[in-house]
Amino acid sequence: MILHTDILIIGGGISGLLVARELRLAGRDVTIIDKSQAGRESSWAGGGILLPIYPWRQPSAISDLVIHSLKKYPALNRELLEATGIDPEWSPCGMLICKNPDFDDVIAWCRQRGIGYQEPPAERLEGLQTELQRPLWLPEIAHIRNPRLLKSLKAYLRQLGVGFIENTEISHIEIENQHIVRVDTSRQSFSIRQLIICTGAWTADFLQDHLPEATLSLPIQPVKGQMLLFDAQPDTLPHMVLDGDEYLIPRRDGKILAGSTVEPVGFDKATTAEAREKLYAFATGLLPSLKQYPVCEHWAGLRPGTPDGIPFIGRHPTIANLGINAGHFRNGLVMGPASAELLADLILERPPAIAPVPYALR
Repeated sequence: MILHTDILIIGGGISGLLVARELRLAGRDVTIIDKSQAGRESSWAGGGILLPIYPWRQPSAISDLVIHSLKKYPALNRELLEATGIDPEWSPCGMLICKNPDFDDVIAWCRQRGIGYQEPPAERLEGLQTELQRPLWLPEIAHIRNPRLLKSLKAYLRQLGVGFIENTEISHIEIENQHIVRVDTSRQSFSIRQLIICTGAWTADFLQDHLPEATLSLPIQPVKGQMLLFDAQPDTLPHMVLDGDEYLIPRRDGKILAGSTVEPVGFDKATTAEAREKLYAFATGLLPSLKQYPVCEHWAGLRPGTPDGIPFIGRHPTIANLGINAGHFRNGLVMGPASAELLADLILERPPAIAPVPYALR
């Protein structure tokens, strides 16, 4: 049996879900297919910090998406909470950055991008043990509890009538005259008007396996990240702390997340004792009070890495009804709303709020 949908999205992570929201709110019929459960890969495994790690050291194209997304998150959080009763826990608790060897660059970026900053008040340093180097306090930076965001977003999309087909692999994609006309799965086939690929770290392999005639090879590779969760009490840590390349994130229930490793090891999501020991030593060294609390979870996820961290967002150069939104590396959540809006603008032929050239498929 062949089913019809206006827009078929392959991949149900944060990128696919937010694109589905944009297009469904614009009146399009949308279906999402995921090879496992939607929202259970990189989007679920990350920390949910709504700021890239040292964005002033990264291309400005990343900051353009980030700043646009930060403006959207408070309203998005309210929208999801009011519609579903599931709180994504957007928390503007602020971030302490302990070491800033490029202090002048930090200040210039904050001023240019409208991010508030100040010297850290004494209470923000209480309980921490580290060698400070021109520390900064960013009081407006928030985090969001990504598993709750994904749960709320999925429930909201179902209310809107978005279809979900999970635990289903794509078996074949048929192209005629530079248009995708049919997508086959192990269960059914779809005739479509538009196909969107949001397959994260698997995007390069997906294109090679299913669209070899598309003559597009995107340099997206999996990068493993491991994290620990401490079962701490509320108010053990009231704000986020970035110290070197690692960080602590407090949740509302008191749990504290410590992350993360950056491991280019292919499609390997196994956790390791070495990473656990490294993260534990960092977390308890920075915040010694964590030693009294057990580690309740240790997990790994695969980020979709690109050479410069800039994602690929846009319409395919030769296949008229194919779009891609992938390659966000560590910043899928913080760039998510703006990335989804940009792709929807291009597909719906609306004037884009973000200049699309830096993210074009090439």
